[in-house]
Amino acid sequence: MSVDNFSTASTSITGESTLVYQEVARKVQKEKGIRVINFGIGQPDLPTFRKIRNAAIKALDEGFTGYTSAYGIDELREKIASHLNSRYPSERPIKKEEVIVTPGAKTALYLAFLLYVNPGDEVIIFDPSFYSYAEVIKMLGGKTVYIKMRWTEENGFSLNVNELKEKITSKTKMIVLNNPHNPTGMVFDPREIEKVMEIAKERKVILLSDEIYDYFIYDGKMKSVLEDPDWREYVIYVNGFSKTFSMTGWRLGYIVAKDRVVRKMAELAANIYTCPTSFAQKGALVAFDSLDDVKDMISLFRRRRDVMYEELKKNKWIRVYKSQGAFYMFPYVGDILAKTKMQVKDFSVKMIEEAGVTTIPGEVFPLEVGRNFLRLSFAVDENDIREGVRRINEFVTRLMKE
Repeated sequence: MSVDNFSTASTSITGESTLVYQEVARKVQKEKGIRVINFGIGQPDLPTFRKIRNAAIKALDEGFTGYTSAYGIDELREKIASHLNSRYPSERPIKKEEVIVTPGAKTALYLAFLLYVNPGDEVIIFDPSFYSYAEVIKMLGGKTVYIKMRWTEENGFSLNVNELKEKITSKTKMIVLNNPHNPTGMVFDPREIEKVMEIAKERKVILLSDEIYDYFIYDGKMKSVLEDPDWREYVIYVNGFSKTFSMTGWRLGYIVAKDRVVRKMAELAANIYTCPTSFAQKGALVAFDSLDDVKDMISLFRRRRDVMYEELKKNKWIRVYKSQGAFYMFPYVGDILAKTKMQVKDFSVKMIEEAGVTTIPGEVFPLEVGRNFLRLSFAVDENDIREGVRRINEFVTRLMKE
């Protein structure tokens, strides 16, 4: 037996594809000595808010460095429940026992898939979507069933609810929903979300709802699955601290589900990672007291979005709609690809090498719909947005003349 004889599960995944383009950018920056502007990063560019950092420092100074419960510390679970009850009031408020804290939202997603997906089970994912969903499903031996979103330049992306109904079979175990949406920046019409919820309930399919970008809303109104009084019967809700509180490196997420489900997840957690990091949880405990800082960040990102949109609109070869949420723009570059006969991945790499701008090609977000799109993050300095889009526009203009 060789150490290179890897398991089927490990060889089924392709890794974090966005990092490939960060590596290309680092190489270009080193070899050519140019400053690469990075629109590929999926995190706020602001440091974690001071109040949160101070709370974690205090916990370290007080020696709060041991194991905690696999569920997370009780105070944080209470705080999460209280926060969500305030945002989404209900006759049956969320209890602490319905919350489990995890080392990041990715781990929360992994726990949810692991708890339910057996080999051969089908999981429905909207295309395009965050790439980790499909990777974990493959690793567990499940089958991903994709539903293509519809796109128009005026309205962006929408969920194809009719196709969703058609694609559900006796093997369907779960529907994955992400709202606000990565990579498209959509905040889906509440009526679409309600229809997805109705279908999941009627067909007795689990609805895994990833709402990690729930505070990043610039236009429209977000509908959370927690607004349904019956959510306990079919919903696994995932959120976290990474985006809202600029805590990506802290690795803290959480799941809300009925108490029996949470107990089962805690059993998995105890055997996989023992518990979330102790002092990071103490920092998160004061995160919900930093919502004024969050509002300031959202206002800043709204201005950045507007700048990126207006600058991209200047290029006649790029078709772009104004994203409503998250911190991504997802412009259509199909006209450029058709004329140059390039694949979007090659186009993205060429842009790094010749223009010094990192973007993420849409086909990273499987399966097909993203092949004519690029994802650009506007969680970067406004001056870099202006300079980066200027470089993109010059690069595209030059490319289309060749």
